[in-house]
Amino acid sequence: MLPLGTPAPDFKLPDTNGKNVSLVDFKDKAALVVIFMCNHCPYVVHIRAGLAQFARDYAAKNVGVVG
Repeated sequence: MLPLGTPAPDFKLPDTNGKNVSLVDFKDKAALVVIFMCNHCPYVVHIRAGLAQFARDYAAKNVGVVG
């Protein structure tokens, strides 16, 4: 595990539309939350609406969220 405060390593991951997103796409954000999940996991399906609301709520605070 990396120590708290360690700069995030660069990444390149596909979004749900097949477009790749990377760390640089969030360079203007004050913070970035990265959630590793599987879209068909029953737990993720159960909390999907809550995660989407979390992302909307924190977008107003200049926080990026990628899952």
